[in-house]
Amino acid sequence: MNYQQGGFSGIATIIYYLFKIPLGLTMIVINVPLFLFSAYKMGKEFLIKSIIGTISLSVFIDFFDNFQAFTNDKFLACIYGGILTGLGTAIILKAHSSTGGSDLLTFIINQYNKFIEMSKVLVVIDIIIVALNVIFLKNLEIGLYSAIAIYLMGKIIDVVFEGVNFTKLLIIISDKNNEISDKIVHEIERGVTGLYGKGMYTKKDKLVLICAVSRRDLANIKALVKEIDPKSFIVVTNSREVLGRGFKEQV
Repeated sequence: MNYQQGGFSGIATIIYYLFKIPLGLTMIVINVPLFLFSAYKMGKEFLIKSIIGTISLSVFIDFFDNFQAFTNDKFLACIYGGILTGLGTAIILKAHSSTGGSDLLTFIINQYNKFIEMSKVLVVIDIIIVALNVIFLKNLEIGLYSAIAIYLMGKIIDVVFEGVNFTKLLIIISDKNNEISDKIVHEIERGVTGLYGKGMYTKKDKLVLICAVSRRDLANIKALVKEIDPKSFIVVTNSREVLGRGFKEQV
């Protein structure tokens, strides 16, 4: 065995290495309890779609196994493999389905905690399983390549679920708040909110401006603020999602 895998196929690989139990049998034994539990927890429709996804995955793996690999370069394989795996996994998850294994386990975990990002759960599960593969199969190099593929897979899932247009959140502290907010509203055409805070060093009350902007507006606003008040204090941070007028509409 010259490669290492995440997911339940990785667990099956370890069991085969230790006890010579066939991979397919191990996969079935591991997946059946999860399928039964998912039917109870998420309904028959989810179960049917997951079974179709699992069977389709197996069929296509066998189908593409008959073709020669596009490249024998391990680095290229882990990069493009991670991207394509992430894309396929994200499509399956968005359709509220799974291909069994770690996908199905991730859905079950998500049912108990909706705030856990599914991509993070998948990545953690795969990292643990690949680490176990490294320990039992003693192939550190392929394990390191697998880590790259798993990281890319998680990033691609995030992109599909959240998009690439991350919003920037600006926190602006200045003595010229009115002039700055007027310029942002009328020239940049972005909304600004003023919240009262207190400077713990000066012990003075201060109006703090908060503004959510797209990345293309960021440079213009920073230049505008510095032009009005060179002594202003600006904090820029990423905002994963902004809902409302001018941004992504709530659904």
